[in-house]
Amino acid sequence: MKRTFLYLFFMAGLLVCDQVSKSIVSHYVPYGGHINVIKGFFNISHVHNRGAVFGIFNRPGNSLIFVILTLASLIAFAVIIYLFIKVPPSERFLKFTFSLIIIGALGNLLDRLLRGHVIDFLDFYINGLHWPSFNMADSCLTIGAVLMAYVLLFKRGDKCFLCS
Repeated sequence: MKRTFLYLFFMAGLLVCDQVSKSIVSHYVPYGGHINVIKGFFNISHVHNRGAVFGIFNRPGNSLIFVILTLASLIAFAVIIYLFIKVPPSERFLKFTFSLIIIGALGNLLDRLLRGHVIDFLDFYINGLHWPSFNMADSCLTIGAVLMAYVLLFKRGDKCFLCS
């Protein structure tokens, strides 16, 4: 029970950081604007993403895409919560991995439900090559997905909960 509290505390902390950072950006950076942090490499930008990851299906006013993405997010969130609960306490790495995925899914789901779009603001580029803007929730999702891939690819022989 003590470990569950630690995971919940960790998740709540990251969720608060995600939501506060998005609120700060939406308050201090005009929509479509940016703040140059490291010239030629990193900006804080204010972007609204109504689509999926990296702006795929980002079409303002397309309510069908919004509904599909919101339902898909809710279903994925429910599945990850179920798996998090089912993972034995001894599988700490897997619990941590699911925690990151939960935060990423919940952070962007909250944006979608409360704002109608996800706020992206971390904007990296080098010599004209631009990485699509993202946020803290996206980072948690990406790191969680990479760790999940590691578990599925390399932990099979270690009695992995997901691999059996």
